[in-house]
Amino acid sequence: MSKRTDVLVLGGAGVDTVVHVPGLPLPFADSHMIRPGIVTRAGQSGDFVALGIQALGLRAHHLDMIGDDHEGDLVRALHRDRGIPLTEVPQPCGTKRAVNLVGPDRRRISLYDATRSRDSDRFDEATIRSLAADARHAHVVITHPCASALPVLREAGVSVSTDLHDWDGVDPYHETFALDADLVFLSTAALTDPARTMRDIAARGRARTVVATAGADGAYLLHDGELTHLPVAIPPAPVVDSNGAGDAFASAFLFGPLTGEHPWRCAVYGTVAGACACTVPSRRTDAIGREELLARVATAESGHRGNQGTCVRSPEPL
Repeated sequence: MSKRTDVLVLGGAGVDTVVHVPGLPLPFADSHMIRPGIVTRAGQSGDFVALGIQALGLRAHHLDMIGDDHEGDLVRALHRDRGIPLTEVPQPCGTKRAVNLVGPDRRRISLYDATRSRDSDRFDEATIRSLAADARHAHVVITHPCASALPVLREAGVSVSTDLHDWDGVDPYHETFALDADLVFLSTAALTDPARTMRDIAARGRARTVVATAGADGAYLLHDGELTHLPVAIPPAPVVDSNGAGDAFASAFLFGPLTGEHPWRCAVYGTVAGACACTVPSRRTDAIGREELLARVATAESGHRGNQGTCVRSPEPL
């Protein structure tokens, strides 16, 4: 029986307030004049993955806890406007929200409101099973209470991916996700030895594939024990913001296995989509479409920049 959902996304629905600051760390002063202004918009990790999946012509469905508040209205409107089904679980504490401080070098610090959840929060297991039964894959964001959903997804027999973001390789909260997913994404930002961490995840967990994004240094792909480095894709326009680049990478990577591609080609999809996301201002939630992604990847693999402005060299075994 065919599934109605390609990717079920759990968690990571929320609102960001983006503040461009003169530098990080922020110089102490009584006040700062901020340009290009302060923007509040829906769009956190789960939202961006769902948007990316939908933009690539696949079918996403998003499950998360949402409050009856202004932030919740923004999240609901985003999903409604983009045609993404959203299953809401009431959150009395309010919808997730954060403040992103963005420096002139495009680095950022995210300040998350920790009052917007409770330790006792849980998704209804029957709801998870019902949604998982109709999905080809589940992507689990590391926001609470998604960890408790992992065993339910496993019982449902659906494949699972997760993004550990800037995990240091030690924090036990992230480790739960790392060891219970079939496909693991993470950033090298806080890792002293990315290759060792990637191999450790594969050795102790369920993952056959581990992908580490490394910003301007590209990405690393570990699949069936072979570690490969992929150089960064050249963005098609000036880089303005790295916010959402990792989520764009994950969405485009997931597009690959769901259309029958090998993990290396999936990683190329990710690098190209991540580079394109860096050209989108943080006040917007644009995502690369299937036609543009495939065109840019074709150009990348041909080794010609041309008018597409993207170039990716062949993978380099380590």
